[in-house]
Amino acid sequence: MLAKILFLVGSLVAIALIALLIIQAKNNAEIAQIWQTLEPKIPAVEPFSQDLIADQPEPVQRYFLHAIAPGTPLANAVYLTMKGTIRLAPNQDWMPLQAEEQLSTTGFVWQANARQGIIQMQGADYYTASTGRMRFSLWGVIPVVNAQSPDLMRSAIGRSVGELFWLPSALLPQRGVSWQVINDNTIQASLTLDNEPITLTFVIDSQGRLLKSSFLRWGDQTEDKQYAKIPFGGEYQAEQTFGGYTIPSQMGAGWWIGSDRYFEFFRVTLEQAVFQ
Repeated sequence: MLAKILFLVGSLVAIALIALLIIQAKNNAEIAQIWQTLEPKIPAVEPFSQDLIADQPEPVQRYFLHAIAPGTPLANAVYLTMKGTIRLAPNQDWMPLQAEEQLSTTGFVWQANARQGIIQMQGADYYTASTGRMRFSLWGVIPVVNAQSPDLMRSAIGRSVGELFWLPSALLPQRGVSWQVINDNTIQASLTLDNEPITLTFVIDSQGRLLKSSFLRWGDQTEDKQYAKIPFGGEYQAEQTFGGYTIPSQMGAGWWIGSDRYFEFFRVTLEQAVFQ
């Protein structure tokens, strides 16, 4: 009798595992398809020149002339690989992180692998075509996060725009971005993605290097966990040049930036950036 029970339990576990693997395979296929939609079908050809920003105020020109070398093809997307640490709450430990991302003018897909002891979290966060979603599972098998909602989509739109410092060509005035100067070292870029207007604030130095960025992002990092527009952004400790683009390569980011409530949860170093 005991052998039959054990056999039945083992069979049920095997069936459940197979079902989870099938679901994970479907999820991976969906992410791969979205990734492909964000890859430009035509290689970047038009080169960057100072003429493209000649009508912009000096601090804006300074930023672009530092970020994009003259003659560099104006990319529509960038493929990134990164490593670092992440945490889910202020009182939690930092977890080692490896991730890759496809970031374009229309959205992003971020695939990550984080570990804490024997616990391994794998999953993806994405926004594209008016859809935002977050999926993570233990060891790539057991689902723990599968979130999709209008609030999550709105937050993902903010992330997509907020990370365009890694794709400076997407911030050129020719891409529909309006720039204004706050002071000699603070500039703002206003743009709209999927009917969501967002204004990015960049702090730059005398050479045009990006030191800090911030914007109001839709999120639930509030006392009552209700969604609201919250200051979000990052500070950049190093930069590196990849294919004619000089972008932040070491950073930390979080909610409530610029206040005593700042919750930094993301620290990464870029390993690779391939512009497309």
